[in-house]
Amino acid sequence: MNAEEKPHGAGRSTFELVDVDRVFQSLPLTPSTVFLDLGCGKGKYALAAARFMGPHSTVYGIDAWQKGLEELKQQAASEGLRNVIAIHANLNEHIPLDNAAVDVCLMASVLHDLLRESSGDTVMAETARVLKPGGRLCIIEFKKVGDGPGPPLSVRLSPEETEALIMPFGFVKDRVTDAGPFHYLIAASLTL
Repeated sequence: MNAEEKPHGAGRSTFELVDVDRVFQSLPLTPSTVFLDLGCGKGKYALAAARFMGPHSTVYGIDAWQKGLEELKQQAASEGLRNVIAIHANLNEHIPLDNAAVDVCLMASVLHDLLRESSGDTVMAETARVLKPGGRLCIIEFKKVGDGPGPPLSVRLSPEETEALIMPFGFVKDRVTDAGPFHYLIAASLTL
């Protein structure tokens, strides 16, 4: 995919549908946290994380959609958020960060779209690679119900399906919680 192509789901955000305060309060976010927003789009979660944690944190927003990343950079600059770093990459190929560089990784309504293009093995292996031992993975997905906004029921993931996808890569589910009327959050720790 070249930088001009728009990945499936790009431009749509579930940020307004999710209880973001509940999400951030359930994560181990401190002023020095290194936070990774995978499939960040325009970076609404990345920007919120940067505001929540403060200027001593580092927030990476990675996406294959260049236009969304440009909007993230512009918004971060306009707010004076110098701790936000936007990176262009295809998550189904490689995450361009060092090994064990990240404390917390967020995938907000992204995994089901990545699975349309691949098995998910690369993105999960890469996520495990960039997370520190004991690091946390937080996945927000649409509830597997037929009503409300979101993708077709056929591509939605139940919490059990999401857990089955991440377990082979060293992740252990800590909990599943409600993240709003249409979403659930699965939090997991990296044990390998």
